Amino acid sequence: MSEQRTGCPACGTEPREGARFCDGCGAALAAPRSFTEYKHITVLFADVVHSMDLAAAVGPERLREIMSDLFDRCTAVVHRYGGTVHQFLGDGAMAVFGAPLALEDHALRACLSALGIQDGARALAEEVRVRDGIDFTVRVGLNSGEALAGEIGSSSSGYTVIGEQVGLAQRMESAAPPGGVMLSVTTARLVEHSARLGELEWVRIKGATQPVAARRLLAVTDHRDLRPADATFVGRATQLAEIGRALETALAGRGAVVTVVGPPGIGKSRIARETASISRSRDIEVFWTFCQSHTAEVPFGAATGMLRSFFGIADCSPEKARAATRSALPDADNEDLLLLDDMLGIAETQPVMGEITPDARKRRLTALLDTALLSRRAPAVYVIEDAHWIDEASEAMLADFLGALAETPALVLVTHRPEYSGALTATATSTITLTPLDDDDTSALVASLIGVDPSIRDLAHRIVERAAGNPFFAEEIVRDLAERRVLRGVRGAYRCTHDADVVVPATVQATIATRIDRLGSEAKRTLNAAAVIGSPFSEELLTAILDEVAVDELVDAELVAVVSRQPVRYAFRHPLMRAVAYESQLRSRRAALHRCIAAALEQADPAGSAANAALIATHLEAAGDLDGAFRWHMEAGTRSTHRDIAAARMSWRRAVAVADRMPEADPDRRAMQIAPRSLLCATIWRVGGELTEVGFDELRDLTTVAGDKRSLAIAMGGLVQMLNFHGRYTEASRLASEQVELLDSIGDPGLSVAMIPMVAAIAKWDAGEMAESLSLAQRAIDLSRGDPTMGNIIFGSPLAMALAMRASTRCCLGIAGWREDFDEALTIARSVDKFSFSTVVMFKYIAIMNWALLPDDIALRDTAEALEIARQFGDDFLLTNAEFTYGLVLVRRQDQDRALGFELLAKARAVALNHRYTVIAAWCVDLDLAAEAIRTGDYDTAVNLAGGVLDKERRAGEGINRGWSTSILVEALLARRAPGDLDRACTAVDALAALPTEPVFLYHELPLLRMRAMLAEAHGDHRAYVDLRDRYRRRAAETGFDGHRALAGAMA
Repeated sequence: MSEQRTGCPACGTEPREGARFCDGCGAALAAPRSFTEYKHITVLFADVVHSMDLAAAVGPERLREIMSDLFDRCTAVVHRYGGTVHQFLGDGAMAVFGAPLALEDHALRACLSALGIQDGARALAEEVRVRDGIDFTVRVGLNSGEALAGEIGSSSSGYTVIGEQVGLAQRMESAAPPGGVMLSVTTARLVEHSARLGELEWVRIKGATQPVAARRLLAVTDHRDLRPADATFVGRATQLAEIGRALETALAGRGAVVTVVGPPGIGKSRIARETASISRSRDIEVFWTFCQSHTAEVPFGAATGMLRSFFGIADCSPEKARAATRSALPDADNEDLLLLDDMLGIAETQPVMGEITPDARKRRLTALLDTALLSRRAPAVYVIEDAHWIDEASEAMLADFLGALAETPALVLVTHRPEYSGALTATATSTITLTPLDDDDTSALVASLIGVDPSIRDLAHRIVERAAGNPFFAEEIVRDLAERRVLRGVRGAYRCTHDADVVVPATVQATIATRIDRLGSEAKRTLNAAAVIGSPFSEELLTAILDEVAVDELVDAELVAVVSRQPVRYAFRHPLMRAVAYESQLRSRRAALHRCIAAALEQADPAGSAANAALIATHLEAAGDLDGAFRWHMEAGTRSTHRDIAAARMSWRRAVAVADRMPEADPDRRAMQIAPRSLLCATIWRVGGELTEVGFDELRDLTTVAGDKRSLAIAMGGLVQMLNFHGRYTEASRLASEQVELLDSIGDPGLSVAMIPMVAAIAKWDAGEMAESLSLAQRAIDLSRGDPTMGNIIFGSPLAMALAMRASTRCCLGIAGWREDFDEALTIARSVDKFSFSTVVMFKYIAIMNWALLPDDIALRDTAEALEIARQFGDDFLLTNAEFTYGLVLVRRQDQDRALGFELLAKARAVALNHRYTVIAAWCVDLDLAAEAIRTGDYDTAVNLAGGVLDKERRAGEGINRGWSTSILVEALLARRAPGDLDRACTAVDALAALPTEPVFLYHELPLLRMRAMLAEAHGDHRAYVDLRDRYRRRAAETGFDGHRALAGAMA
């Protein structure tokens, strides 16, 4: 590409070297832009048809005259619409819209320019035909998309755009018919609501093996006629009500001016349309003018629009339009009417009148406008839309009109962006500031756009998050997804066909980029660096990577906002603002910034918090430093394991993704793939899920190839725990034995301490293999040598867990010292971390369920403390653990909030049934509900609940709570006394007694003594009852099981 001709943006005059202001019009010249960046642009190519024949017919000198004339006309039109002529190619020209300064309507401007070029070419063709006797036509082609724009090459001082979008625009030109304009489908989509287009055509172009879609541009029209139907109107009832009150004031003869202000896309135009709809439903006429960015320099443009709407002549011929204006203004001066005709573009001939200065012309037209609008006695609503783009002459005229409204039945609605503070705001009787929709309203809007099919649920959440309350952004994101065939169907009833990124649509990108390009150079560099840092960001970090920062300008431009004062931190006002600023930068520049940010973060926090470690990893990954990113992702996971397991697992998942991107030939690739996967397997029980989510089979394959027993042993722990969660206790016990054998073969004491208490010991305990569980717990205690944090890969204090497991098994086996073990475990866990403490609290106080402990004040205190910690900690497993245990204590006491206890238990039950917590918790809750049903006399419910639990325990191979579940069932049956209940109770007791257990197994022995006494009483055998009761009392006292002592003492 050749260099850009950087003329004055206002008039196109070439500036003198070093000039700051234009010699032609005095406008400020844009400072040289040093940014090379991605821009969304529209490229225009214009070419003379059969230029070789033309040259042969007229000769080179005449050809030069013709082409110079054409190029002058093209340049004037392109500059008029804010474009830049980049090069002349002998018989053609290339122009760009949207670079170097972004234009939110670049495609529309290019279309207007293309039509203007054809108008100029036709006028020139007539001159050529008359003078030279030959035909002269031009073809124009347009294409829109992302291109690289800036100074390309070390020796170049010119501004250039490169990319496939440029080439495709030239191909569109070659496909256009003589005298026509051809658009690519990307350009057509951007202007389809503002232009009249031909049918879709398939054209063959150079370099493409298949035909390419294109559409002819026929005309640019009023976008109101082509705009699609509005989506559901949500979230603006308060604002609409305020406008309604202003309308009532106006109808009472006290004119009102309401300004509606907000950033692009926030819903200003929609508020205006809703107001118009309400007004028309009440037979109130609405008159409308639109201010557009490309007409901001056209004098009287907005005022003309208002008058054409007021006189009803938008679609009339000049003759009818003149008749209408004269009918409406019967007393107007004839010269004033001629000025009005000229202003409205309906003049029969050029008005002939004496010299009139621009100021005099403006005064006379203003008086005429006031006469026309203020003479109306019927109620009316006037809408001035997008006043931030109003031309100066129209602003003065309409401001004069607004100032005279006080005694008229008129409401004027002015919409504008926050940066506008011109004359139209001075007379406002009220100002409505539109803020983003909340999540509920945004969700309702998105649902109205895409529907409620189950396939779109996740995508809808992402759209809501990405749109961040901006209705236009939400609509354009949905439109983009539909155009990319991610959504299939019709609006309001889509289905999602495949997963895809929610990207920034071209329309939204252009809107935001236009705001960004208004910034000064330092501010833009600051914004770009902030976009790479992410939101929120600190000025301190910015100064660490930039020599100069200009955050205040970003705040003033309402691109970022202060979100905290101590320390000072900023955030982007909308996530898409950050996305646009980020994606516009060269990838190499972004990578360099990411590296600088990672280095600055590491230097600022040498000790390294988990959050900073994750940020460093993210920046290194974005910079392409995969080794560094992997190391820091793993470090972030390690630092978060005992504080925030969700964050830890996210870091390990990121590490997996990085490892999988490593080159196949990298010698560390397999080890990198294994390490995070093993930790994800090992910790899945902390978040729960389905067994298919564990990922063990993949990990086993990797470790087998690598010969990595250690990682396999770690991962095996997660599968064992998940089998427990799903109530598959026999399988879990068998796999736990395999894990112990594997640990033995590895011979690492630290790894054994890490795995055995949290995995094998629990699996054996759940399966009722108490002696084996006790042996494993003791082994871990011995190996730890009193070190509370030895082996803390997954759990903060394996020693505390080993002591808790020894206490639990000793308790069941009737071995002294179990209370002391529980107390020591709690003391150690409390000193290490919150997760360890809460888990040990749970293991201690579930002994209440089997009546080893009482729900006394100490139990109430400890479980309440664990719950308070869990609520602050933010770990779902920890919270469920604590709610379950505290709820258990509450429902077992009569002096506490038992309703709250049952509520907490119900929450834990729901989580457990969803496999986010051990399913045995759900069975325990059912047993407490059954016990409550017995207390209230609902014996059928109690029998059904307890019987159901007992059946599930038998099928699952559960070995801890059979004594408890059988006791509740027998109590319910004996209380109900329905036919067969006594026999069924006897059968249940016999089944429990027949279960193989350790020689001493108090969780069965004590309930059996109690139930046999109850059965003896039910059979009327008083002597046997007394004997069994007394034996039960003695045994409860001997074992120190306080719960059983209380039950035995209550027996008659």
